[in-house]
Amino acid sequence: MLLNHKLDREIYSQVAAMTRQFSNDVIRPQAEQLDREERFPKEIYKQMSELGLFGITVPEDFGGVGFDNYAYTIIMEELGKGYASIADQCGLVELICTLLTRYGSDEQRAKYLSKVLQHDILVAYCITEGEAGSDVSGIKTTASKTTNGWELNGSKIWIHNAPIADIGIVLARTDTTLGHRGMSIFIVDLHANGVSRGPKDHKMGQRASQVGSLYFDQVELPERALLGDMNRGFYIMMSVLEKGRVGIGALAVGIAQAGLNAATEYAQLRRQFGKPIIENQGIQWMLAEMETEICASRALVQKAALLLDNELPATAACAMAKYFASDTAVKQTANAVQIFGGSGYINGFEVERLYRDAKITQIYEGTNQIQRSIIAKELIKNGPENKIG
Repeated sequence: MLLNHKLDREIYSQVAAMTRQFSNDVIRPQAEQLDREERFPKEIYKQMSELGLFGITVPEDFGGVGFDNYAYTIIMEELGKGYASIADQCGLVELICTLLTRYGSDEQRAKYLSKVLQHDILVAYCITEGEAGSDVSGIKTTASKTTNGWELNGSKIWIHNAPIADIGIVLARTDTTLGHRGMSIFIVDLHANGVSRGPKDHKMGQRASQVGSLYFDQVELPERALLGDMNRGFYIMMSVLEKGRVGIGALAVGIAQAGLNAATEYAQLRRQFGKPIIENQGIQWMLAEMETEICASRALVQKAALLLDNELPATAACAMAKYFASDTAVKQTANAVQIFGGSGYINGFEVERLYRDAKITQIYEGTNQIQRSIIAKELIKNGPENKIG
């Protein structure tokens, strides 16, 4: 199996260098304050839109950058090194724009795409409910046909950008007798009558990204609010989650790499028993393990991205990348805290924040237990992966 890059390697190097500089110069210096204040940094996102860090894989004809998923992983990793909340917003915009590009009507693309890419419109990806997290088929929000369009009723929880979003991409039941085959997607004006929001949730990590609940009470939607074909919503939403998992995997690699960078620098400076602690074999082995597992995570993420770019089956690869990279981020940021010792446990030190930011990567875009189930099902269906490439 030969996996080909779609762009020149020099372009990937330039993308990495540009994003790394922005992350180091603009994002990382503000991360501690943004985390403490739980503030949504719209000014940073406007700069990102001007640099082309939104809509990375959206075709140029639709106002995007027109790069591939491999470039997307590079950008997500570099942003993740600076602050995971910022990378998370990049991933959210990427998923929404992918949905609009693939399934939106000409009218919908003309109305929303450029404004989302320019961050003039804030978006929310609305799937999760109280009894429908890992089990998306359990959603209860409904959209009933009316003379003029649809009536939306129900609620969503833990929705990224819910407290501040302008539009929501909402998955709802349009036929209660068909299970997951009776779901559709709607573009919902979140300032419309009948829409209300819960208070902002206060999170353990990634605190600058806003999360909350949305409530829909007899919300009137026009016919044109339907995104894609009726009763194909479950399939459409699932079709972009593989890209989402690769993005989260890359973000997790960035978190882990930032932890390794900080731990290595600190171990060279911190002296105990008359010498830098990096001269102790125990510390060296911890750093060696961190480096190895981060490199392995990056390789899994990049392979999954290349499979997507080459339009090859990628379901298991994306699940592996997401779960291994996120497990690595949690484990190795914990090791970074350990190397810092007491300082690592103090709020305000970068590794303490990285440890908190890492945890959610094991949960969103499908828990890591779900990822393992996906891999097992693919293994049973297709047999072990024994190909070279």
